[in-house]
Amino acid sequence: MQVLQVQIAVQADPAEVGRARRWTRTRLQSCGVDPDAPLAETLVLVVSELVTNAVVHTGSPAVLRLVFPVGRDAERRPVRVEVADASDQPPLPRHTRSEATNGRGLELVECLTDRWGWHPDGVGKRVWCEIEPQSAAGTAGEARQGAGVPGLHLLVG
Repeated sequence: MQVLQVQIAVQADPAEVGRARRWTRTRLQSCGVDPDAPLAETLVLVVSELVTNAVVHTGSPAVLRLVFPVGRDAERRPVRVEVADASDQPPLPRHTRSEATNGRGLELVECLTDRWGWHPDGVGKRVWCEIEPQSAAGTAGEARQGAGVPGLHLLVG
């Protein structure tokens, strides 16, 4: 399987999250993905959550990488998002109270993606997730699985 990998360095500044979202939208368009498609919306949201976690919880720069399948059957293969940071601490989903306004990032990633995980990478770690195009497309206009996360009401599409 052939893939196209693109990446960007993200500084340890919360303002970089918005830059990462804009960069992701631009990369999606250059790969022929409609920026308003459910897959694009899901990818941008997941990028936002993972980059926010890296910036807020490590206080160090990170690298965002998108891996797109290309060639035959590309539209049926998953898109992968990876964020590498300098912290060796594993990402731990927090279980927040329903009235909390933050702390649901990894729960959201788990709900929106088909697979996610992490592994040590050099002195830090790499958090990754994969989204199957048909999974994102099948949820347009519907609440994603997030209905099971207390306080999370997400509509995609």
